[in-house]
Amino acid sequence: MCVNYHSPTREQFGTLGAFSELPADWRWPEEVWKDYSAPIVRRGSDGGPMACLASYGMVPRRHIPPGVKPFDTMNARAESLGERRSFAPAWRRLQLCAVPMAWFYEPCYESGRAVRHAIGMLDDSLFYVAGLWREWTEADGSLSSSFTQITINADDHPLMSRMHKPDDEKRSLVVIAPGELEDWLACRDIETARSFLRHYPAARMKDWAAPQTVAKKAPEPSPNLSLF
Repeated sequence: MCVNYHSPTREQFGTLGAFSELPADWRWPEEVWKDYSAPIVRRGSDGGPMACLASYGMVPRRHIPPGVKPFDTMNARAESLGERRSFAPAWRRLQLCAVPMAWFYEPCYESGRAVRHAIGMLDDSLFYVAGLWREWTEADGSLSSSFTQITINADDHPLMSRMHKPDDEKRSLVVIAPGELEDWLACRDIETARSFLRHYPAARMKDWAAPQTVAKKAPEPSPNLSLF
C-alpha cells in the first residue's frame, strides 16, 4: 500500500485558500515517508478546517514500547477501523483529517517487475486523502500529532487495480471529492463518515512511471507539531 507521497510545497498551499499562510518555522520534505512531519487538515475548535503539522504513521516509532517489534501504521484499512487498536479510538471519536497531496506512489508490476508509479489528478491539481489523527504526549510534556491514511479495496478500480503484485489484494487511498473537505471533517456520525470511504473516478486520475532517484533520508525532528 502507499507508504510515501509527494506533499505540496509551501508555495503550492496558496491554492488551498485558507491554508496559504502557514507558520514560518514549519518544515517538511516534498517526499513524505514514515515518521516524517507533514501538513494535514483537521477540524478546529471553531468547527472549521485547521492545518496541523503531524508525523506520518498513527503510531510513531518513538512511541512503540521497548521490546515490541516495530510495526507500520501509515495506512488504515477501512474494513477494520473499529477493531485495530492503533486506529479504533480515533475512528470512534471521529478524529478525521485530510492529507493534502500532489501525488502518491505505488508499485506497478505490468512490466514484470516493480516500477514505482506516481498517481495524481488528471489536471495536476492538489487533492486531499481521507485519514485519522491523534495526539501524543512527548517526554518533555509537549503535545504532538500523528496521522494515518484510510484505504479501501480497489479490485474493481480501473487505475488502482493495476498497482501492486498480480496476486496481492488491490488497495487504494480514499481521495476526497472537491468540495467535500469540510463535510468530511465535520462528520459527527460513524456511518456518515463511512459514506465518504468510496473510490474517486479513474477518469479524473492519471499515473506515470516515477522511479526513485533520491535516497530516502532519516526524518528530521519537527520544530513544532502544534496547531495554529
